Amino acid sequence: MPMPLMLSELPIAMSVIQIFLICDIVGQVIIGGLAIFSLIAWTIMFGKHFELKRLRLLNHTFESKLNDERSLLDLPESYRNHRAIPYADMFADAVESYWRAAAIGKEKERDSTRARLEHAENALQRSLGRQTLRYESSMIFLATIVSGAPFMGLLGTVWGVMGAFSAVSVQQTASIQTLAPGVSAALLTTIAGLVVAIPSMFGYNFLLASTRRLITEMENYASSLADRLELESD
Repeated sequence: MPMPLMLSELPIAMSVIQIFLICDIVGQVIIGGLAIFSLIAWTIMFGKHFELKRLRLLNHTFESKLNDERSLLDLPESYRNHRAIPYADMFADAVESYWRAAAIGKEKERDSTRARLEHAENALQRSLGRQTLRYESSMIFLATIVSGAPFMGLLGTVWGVMGAFSAVSVQQTASIQTLAPGVSAALLTTIAGLVVAIPSMFGYNFLLASTRRLITEMENYASSLADRLELESD
């Protein structure tokens, strides 16, 4: 553990690294943890952005293919093998549930168009919920970083200030020169917390807006798909 430095031993403009070295072990651990959280937050933000962008392109491509087809119920099985695409997964669940209800209805001699459509709509709702969770994955962890990072920084500041005043209290003479290094080191944790939280907050809000837009588009697609299945069943 590095020995604390007096203000007279430091250059007039102390660098961030020098202030970090003044911190005690608690402050250094907090700053190190915030650095790790920052790396994780940036990884989540970039990864989620490109994932949502890719899924939106795949969804629109698949929807365009369906719009070019005259009948959805008679499409080949290849259309139901692209489960990685949210729209394709919803389509597969709806069509498979429709024909499963038809097969069971014929066995029990209670087959009806309404029963088939109800099973297809229920499958769409389950698939919609599953894909919504997929869109929102990792967002909770990012929100936790946004709300938790400033408090971690505040904890480090309070701890550092307490340590600085405790160290001064045992000295016969106290001055700003002896107090300033400890206070500067304590305030560094607050800066670190804000540096982590502020970009994460903007990234979280941007991703949240993108996610809500995609979920709304998915709900509209599910409604349109249900309408087409109903029209083809009549």
